[in-house]
Amino acid sequence: MNKTRLEAFSDGVLAIIITIMILEIKVPEGHEFADLKPLIPKFLSYILSFIYVGIYWNNHHYLFHGLTKVNGKVLWSNLHLLFWLSLIPVSTGWMGEHNFAKASMTLYGVVLFLSSIAYFILQRVVIVNEGENSILAKAIGKDLKGKASSILYLVGIILSFYNEWISGAAYFIVAMLWLIPDKRIERAFDKKK
Repeated sequence: MNKTRLEAFSDGVLAIIITIMILEIKVPEGHEFADLKPLIPKFLSYILSFIYVGIYWNNHHYLFHGLTKVNGKVLWSNLHLLFWLSLIPVSTGWMGEHNFAKASMTLYGVVLFLSSIAYFILQRVVIVNEGENSILAKAIGKDLKGKASSILYLVGIILSFYNEWISGAAYFIVAMLWLIPDKRIERAFDKKK
């Protein structure tokens, strides 16, 4: 399979995820600005999740930039990632609907944590596929930022049982860590030219 087809499919799924998230925010019944107030938690959860989906889309693009061949392991590990990402709208909707309640923050963290594990698996499969001495493997290196993110998700999940706002802060910190795109892969391929 051509990697372009795989990228197009992944882009389509991510676009649908974003579409589903925005459709969860319903138009208010009233016509006053005060009628927008109940939408604030939904909108805030949407913003955070939009950032997360954007981060995965961006990093997926860079990861697949270094991919030269697609095999079954790459296909299935990519689908595994897309599965967990497809649960983001559910956890986002629940979190926004219930004003960041503890259980919703726990579910949100679990979805983010499992998405990060799925991305790590995809990354490892791509590296093995390309070779441990490939430019991609060298660019990713030890992936400390990825590992730190997974640890922060676990911290957020645990803290969600005690304080949903501290839990949310952990998820927000991870998003801010990744908001600026990871340029390791781009720089590695630019050096090759």
